[in-house]
Amino acid sequence: MIALLLNSGRGTRMGDETKTHPKCMTMLDDQDTIISHQVRLLRENGITEAVVTTGPFAQLLQDYLESLNSGIRFTYVSNPRYEETNYIYSMYAAREALAGQDVLSLHGDLVMTNDVMSRLVHAPVSTVVVDTTLPLPEKDFKARLTAGRVQAIGIDQFGADCAASQPAYKWLAEDFHRWMEEIEKFVAAGEVKCYAENAFNTAWQEIPLYPMDVKGQLCSEIDNMEDKACVCARFAREVRHNA
Repeated sequence: MIALLLNSGRGTRMGDETKTHPKCMTMLDDQDTIISHQVRLLRENGITEAVVTTGPFAQLLQDYLESLNSGIRFTYVSNPRYEETNYIYSMYAAREALAGQDVLSLHGDLVMTNDVMSRLVHAPVSTVVVDTTLPLPEKDFKARLTAGRVQAIGIDQFGADCAASQPAYKWLAEDFHRWMEEIEKFVAAGEVKCYAENAFNTAWQEIPLYPMDVKGQLCSEIDNMEDKACVCARFAREVRHNA
């Protein structure tokens, strides 16, 4: 299995925090950044290879990851169009490095517990994180669930059959390949500003994806400084306190 860590965005909603480094290098406490924590969990769960997509501060991020001496071999894929595209284009750029492998895909601003990471890595089917204990967020991802499978993922999904979702996935190789085929169609049509999940939604019946309910465990993105304060407080309680 190979990890895909998506880090090509600008992180503008973080204000001054991301003026000198990518969002994934935001400090969670005096020991860890978001990405150093991700990398540690990956290594603890047996992942030894990762593809990292980059945008601004690419060399800074590369130097930082190599300095961690994590035991993970990183492949870096630049998204030269990061100013004008969403991560669907970063995934497209990384497609050859991921071909034929099971893929653990994470956004670079995700913070989770080791238990969530372990469950995801060892899932026997293609899986996405959901949390049925949370109210549906207004602006973040929701997953529409049909007969135990994921039918659609997006910020515009609402209803009794939806659950709050996070961009944390375990993909079996054949399912990831099918998703990538749809992503390639979107890119060829010039649809590069949308979410990669839009491509999944067009072919969900052919891509079996199942929800993994974390039921209140920490698995959250940091999109802005308010998120950072909340997630860092939970990180101290649920990760550091239990270490």
